[in-house]
Amino acid sequence: MAEQAGQGQGTSQEAKARPGQRRIALWTRDYARIPGIPDEYLGPDGAPRPAWSRFLDAFAALAPSEIERRFASADRHLREAGVTYRAPGDTADRLWPLSHLPLIIDEADWRQLTAGIAQRAQLLEMVLRDVYGEGKLVAQGAVPAAAIAGSSEYLRELCGVKPPGGRYLNIYAADVGRGPDGRWWVLSDRTQAPSGAGYALENRLVLSRAFSSLYKSMNVERVAPFFEAFRDSLRASADRDEPRIGLLTPGNFSETYFEHATLARYLGFMLVEGDDLAVSGDRIHVRTVAGLKRIDVLLRRVDSNSLDPLELDASSHLGVPGLIDVLRKGGVAVANMPGSGVLEARALLGFLPSLARRLLGEELMMPHIATWWCGQKSAREEMLSRLDEVAIEGAYGRGVPGFPGNAPVLAGELPADERARLRQAINDRGIDFVGQELVRLSTTPVWENGRIAPRPFVLRVFAVATKNGWAVMPGGFCRIAEKADARAVSMGDGARAADVWVVSDKAVRASTLLPAVDTVQIRRIAGVLPSRAADNLFWLGRYLERAEATLRLIRALGSSVRDPAKADRAQSGLPSVDRIQRLLVTWEAATQTSRSQSARVAAEALQSEERIGSALSLIRSALRTATSLRERLSPDAWQVITEMSERLAWEIDDDDGVVSTAELILRDLASFAGLAQENMNRAAGWRFLDMGRRVERAINTIRFARQFAHDEAGDEDLDTLLTLVDCQITYRSRYLIGPLLAPIRDLVLLDTFNPRSAAFQIEALNEHIAALPSLKEHGLIERPQRLAVAVQSLLTTAEAGSLDVKAMFALEQQALQLADAIGLHYFPHGANASRPEKLTGLA
Repeated sequence: MAEQAGQGQGTSQEAKARPGQRRIALWTRDYARIPGIPDEYLGPDGAPRPAWSRFLDAFAALAPSEIERRFASADRHLREAGVTYRAPGDTADRLWPLSHLPLIIDEADWRQLTAGIAQRAQLLEMVLRDVYGEGKLVAQGAVPAAAIAGSSEYLRELCGVKPPGGRYLNIYAADVGRGPDGRWWVLSDRTQAPSGAGYALENRLVLSRAFSSLYKSMNVERVAPFFEAFRDSLRASADRDEPRIGLLTPGNFSETYFEHATLARYLGFMLVEGDDLAVSGDRIHVRTVAGLKRIDVLLRRVDSNSLDPLELDASSHLGVPGLIDVLRKGGVAVANMPGSGVLEARALLGFLPSLARRLLGEELMMPHIATWWCGQKSAREEMLSRLDEVAIEGAYGRGVPGFPGNAPVLAGELPADERARLRQAINDRGIDFVGQELVRLSTTPVWENGRIAPRPFVLRVFAVATKNGWAVMPGGFCRIAEKADARAVSMGDGARAADVWVVSDKAVRASTLLPAVDTVQIRRIAGVLPSRAADNLFWLGRYLERAEATLRLIRALGSSVRDPAKADRAQSGLPSVDRIQRLLVTWEAATQTSRSQSARVAAEALQSEERIGSALSLIRSALRTATSLRERLSPDAWQVITEMSERLAWEIDDDDGVVSTAELILRDLASFAGLAQENMNRAAGWRFLDMGRRVERAINTIRFARQFAHDEAGDEDLDTLLTLVDCQITYRSRYLIGPLLAPIRDLVLLDTFNPRSAAFQIEALNEHIAALPSLKEHGLIERPQRLAVAVQSLLTTAEAGSLDVKAMFALEQQALQLADAIGLHYFPHGANASRPEKLTGLA
């Protein structure tokens, strides 16, 4: 029933006596002398593998300082690009742990692996077709019904449902390792929603840049054709020529959200969450700022049971109510088909060799490690007879029923009473357990503390279904254990990742995802914008503008401390200092208002982690919002936001440091604004980002004017206002006199030629709203535009002399109402989320 893999290729002490140690020590020089030779370096015959020899020859030619410089470059790219992940149970992202050395596989070795993966993928596709179709395999006794029905991933609701597009598996992955004879062995199958392809792509981008010349000289096979085949395969599964493809993600709290954003951006898919989607008729639609737009294909990264709360897990907030019914009617193609995760159950592993002979008429090319499913008496008895020699795992999941954690249980390492409890549990309900042979993983070279060291690894290989068969990614996702004696590899257990280079003896043709010019329909817009993305862009603009206003207050307050003349006047009762402090307290940036504590107030408003209105909290809010927009932000924009967050978290020793940091962050905010202004296409996304900035700036500018241009305002108040709205130079170039109330009110509130004025912001908002599509077809002006026109009319007809504090307060309230109206209209939540957004024209 089970295929077996023996132990690995010997211990590191045995490796010392193997051929090639002297040469590898020479290649890596004295600074990289190793205690043992990694298994991957040596072939089954004990001779060095030619691909590794080529790599180490070139690597050894680099000086130690050059090696460290290139490694530092790779690490810097990971930080700047924000490549992150979350281990199970984490509440914060971790920096991606990329190994600085690739895993290298030669062409001949790869051909063996590719053939086995393609065969296995085809076999599993045929098994799924039977499991959810005719059910002959169970009826004829080829597979016990319990081995399938015992899995929570077996969905009776999908029985008899033919997958739109014709395939249950669009993408398949297998975790593999080496056997003692140099062959690859399957450790587990990934048929649910295989992760890692996006990280494999990012690994390649980082390492190919760090070692560009070495990468080219090694003739590394490109991965772009694989992703092109994947994209074309999903397109072909739709029922129209220009389909809209969405990548369904659980959201930015997912462990692999960065990968979802990377794939969506690279493949040109729309990144969507369950709340973005709605059922209309027999189709799935995405809520956009232009109404409902049809989704033809969903590449899901949400588990099957969470896809539809109406028919599956009713507690799920990740799916789309009614999705399964649309799937039945052929209204959307889902990759992979819901329920495909049933084949990940280890209970099925032992039956695959016989199924290959039955369905394919051939033997499995790639065996898997010995597995005993305890649901059968003979296998259970055999496994119990050698209980101390195997790892016990759940038959349908990672965890072992009745034992804590998600890791396998090694019976030989359990206390006597726990071992007896495990034995009894297997006897009582064997269908929940499998036993697997303990196998030592093959090792690959890693760079550790200035030298090469061997570490065990697992390779995840990806295959996609195409019209010409299965296409296998030339490379994959490699996970490397931190401990040399590891028997299992998990990212959550402190492992690192590595790029995988499949190398050729011949030059490799460069490839790209860019199609030929004559095959593309020319267009000038980026596509539809989901309402959730528009909401995040709008609030990203508001958070950044709110942070800028807070920083300008901090700088003004800090300057009164740093300037001796202003400091003396502040101590004696400068009204503007009190007003700045009150504003910071009102904005929940600070808690203190003492004139003698201005420096402390400024420091708290800059860096407090407890105050939600502090500059640090606002920038972190912007960063969290930007995290949900990873597929839409350029690397430069992302880097600016992350650097601001890091800089604000630095320890500041003195009062000058507070002001200097505020000024640095203000320059960073100006950089981001410049990137948005000069680099973003003038599509809906840019408009919502700019609308967020404009409406927040209008509110803050009016609030500043109300505080510092009141009826009894003196020179200090008016001068402070000009500083806060950055209009000192403009005012002095127009008026050769000191600060006067009416001219300043006009400049700050009513002047449409001043890009910092409230009137300028409202005018820009009107232009944006007018350019956005109407969501109703009744021909009437919609509420956001009605409010924006009303505020603009008021500012256009107002006179500076009539704008007293009461009028400015009313104006501020109207600006706040406009901001709320934009949110309610374009970003519906709650009951409004299911509204009919357009009467006709659903695309």
